[in-house]
Amino acid sequence: LWPWLLASSGLSALVQLVTLPFFPDSPSYLLIQKGNEEACRKAIRRLWGEGDHQAEIDDIMKEKGAMASTKTLRVLEVIKERSLRWQLYILMIVMITLQLCGINAIYFYSFEVFHTAKFEEYLIPYVSLGVGLCECLSTILCSTLIDRFGRKVLLWGGYLLMCSVLALLTMTLSLQHRFFWMHYFSVILIFLFVVFFGIGP
Repeated sequence: LWPWLLASSGLSALVQLVTLPFFPDSPSYLLIQKGNEEACRKAIRRLWGEGDHQAEIDDIMKEKGAMASTKTLRVLEVIKERSLRWQLYILMIVMITLQLCGINAIYFYSFEVFHTAKFEEYLIPYVSLGVGLCECLSTILCSTLIDRFGRKVLLWGGYLLMCSVLALLTMTLSLQHRFFWMHYFSVILIFLFVVFFGIGP
């Protein structure tokens, strides 16, 4: 079953590859990068139908003017620019915490936790698949919550809940040889960690 599951991801790539030539270029790309206003109008009509789309074209022209007046900075210039320093620090912290938050360790050791929880061998791959599906669904849920609560609340809340779950998971893994039900609690915590990772970071 696993080879078919892995191969199924190629199906969507094949569909995109076949259908991509039939999609029009982005109107903003045609106008800003190529400078072709007629092709831009044609793409807009193809995307949004017939009608007066001058307002959209004017917006793209404003964007083009703004880009022309903005200086493109190199990497070293971005690092040296004082006005961008806090944004750069925040971005670096978010990326570092994303890499060190523990999601890779959870995925790596989940198979062992499921095995210790006395799941049948043939069921473990499906439970692992459920963990991945859980992350996918929580990411979809995040897209609906982000407009309501904002990025900062989801980031702080996600990391706080993930820390709490990791602390509990450490405790349950330490006590799993004393209490038989700790194995199942560890499995639940793994699923919760993945959900909070999908909703937060």
